[in-house]
This record gives sequence, C-alpha cells and structure tokens, in this order.
Amino acid sequence: MIWLLITVVTQSIRNRPLRRFIAITGWIYVAISILGINENVSSILDAADFSVSGFRVSLLLLLKISLMLIVTLWLAISVGNFFERRLLRNEDLSPGLRVLLGKILRITLIVFALIIAISSIGVDLSVLSLLSGAIGIGIGFGLQKVVSNFISGFIILADRSIKPGDTISLGETFGWINELRARFVSVITRDGVEYLIPNEDFITQQVINWSFSNELVRIEVKFGVAYDSDPHQVAELAVEAIKEVERVVSYRPSVCWLTGFGDSSLDFVLRFWIKDPQNGLTNIRGQVLLALWDSFKANDIRIPYPHRELILNDPPASWQKE
Repeated sequence: MIWLLITVVTQSIRNRPLRRFIAITGWIYVAISILGINENVSSILDAADFSVSGFRVSLLLLLKISLMLIVTLWLAISVGNFFERRLLRNEDLSPGLRVLLGKILRITLIVFALIIAISSIGVDLSVLSLLSGAIGIGIGFGLQKVVSNFISGFIILADRSIKPGDTISLGETFGWINELRARFVSVITRDGVEYLIPNEDFITQQVINWSFSNELVRIEVKFGVAYDSDPHQVAELAVEAIKEVERVVSYRPSVCWLTGFGDSSLDFVLRFWIKDPQNGLTNIRGQVLLALWDSFKANDIRIPYPHRELILNDPPASWQKE
C-alpha cells in the first residue's frame, strides 16, 4: 500500500528534484519498515532535539511535519486543480468570477492542509504565534509589493474590470489578457510578446479596456488633401471608400469632417467603428488609408506635399549705395 502511494505521488509531481526527494525518502522508509528497525531509527532521530521558546523540536518531529506537509499539500493542490478546471469550464459563471472562485478555493485548501498537517503531529498551534508575528513584521517592511499585488488581484477579480480575453492598453503595452494570476496579469501583444504586469499597475494606473462593456470601438484616421479639392466631395468619397473595408461595421455610420485649413492642405478626420479590436488597430488604419488612396486617385484628388512660398523683394536704396 505504501509503495503504491509513493508511486502515485511521485508521478503527479512535475518538479524533478522534489519528486526525487520524495521517492528516496519514501523508499528509505519502506526499507526501514521491512528491516524492522523503525523503533531504533525513531529513537535516534528523537534524541537529536533542540528547544524553541520552551518547545522541544526533534529531527523526528521535523521529518513527520515535512512528510505530512508534502502529502496534505499535494492533496490540496490536486483537489484545487480539479475543481478549478471544473469552474473554468462552467459557462454559467463569468470568466472573472471563475478565476476568483478558483483562487479562493485553492488558497483555502492550502491553508487547511497546513493546519491539518501541523495539528496531526500534535503541535500546539499557539506556539506559532511568535512565528506569525515575525511574518507580519516581514510583510509590513519587506513584502509590501507582494501583498499589494496579491490584494490587487482579488480586487480586479471582484470588480471584473478586466477578464481573460479582454483587449487592453496600459502605457505602451497593447494586447489581450491571457491569464490572471495571484501576483500578475499575463498580457500577450500582437507581436507574440507576453508581458507579466503586476496587478497593482491595473489599480493605480490608467487602463484602457477596449472590450469592457462592449467590443465596439471607434477609430479616427486623419488625412489632408490639396486646396484645389472640393471638401464636400472629399467627405463623401471618404465615407463611401470605407464601406469596402471588411472590418468596418456597417450598422454604425462612419463620418468625415473638415477639421481645419492647414499650411499645405485641407485637414479632415474620418471616424468609423470596428468590433474586433483584439485583431489590431494599426492594420485597420492602414487598410482605411489604402482605400482612401485608391478612391482619391480615381477621382483626381491630390494629397499635397508640404510647401512654402518665398517672396523676394528689392533691397532698400540705402543698401544699394553701400
């Protein structure tokens, strides 16, 4: 029975050093049991002891706690992964709520595993008060960012400001949410680069969620034409040309407005709607500009080069005398 448990546990652990340590420890225990020297080995390990705040700690106790922690944590993580996968496949829950429930369940199981492992050895949990105080001081001074990111992760999941699949912009980063973790958010860009952004940044910085309430996004494209062009015709041609672009939605009207008289051109802005920002913004702007180019070229509307006028006057008479 013991060898079967050792085999099951080691095969389910991906970490090779940990798997090897558990296997060696388990087979040593099996060998000791077969040789019938359990009591002798236990006495030797129990004799090597020391005291911590009046509490006796022996190598035997440490070994028992380690083995119990390994077994209970393995069971807790395995059960947590099983239920988390079930939650992620539940279509009745929102993506953010699935991740939140999965993380709460995993943390709860791990805490219970630690309590059960320590209590099963006969250790009074009250003796850990000194350790918990030290951990609290360490968190207060050295782990502020870790705790901040951890709490920020729960806030993000609770208010559902972002969720897996959302298209977001944070600073110079534009991409879609791949995964929400306890400490960071995985964001994949159009270039295939995966950024691991701390959760705190999504709380303290300005985040653009292109698909928060709906996936419809309005895009602007600015352009200019020569002064000899008819601005009414330019606006009509721009709106007609954009209808040929596949990603531009047809049920939201596009508009084109004259925005100013520039140094070299009549300045226009073309506004249109798309519903798939996760497929990129630069490429749709390029497609729209190409459609405008083709339409203007077919209708003899020029896009001018910048130019300047130089006016040369005769020098004053006083200069000519000198």
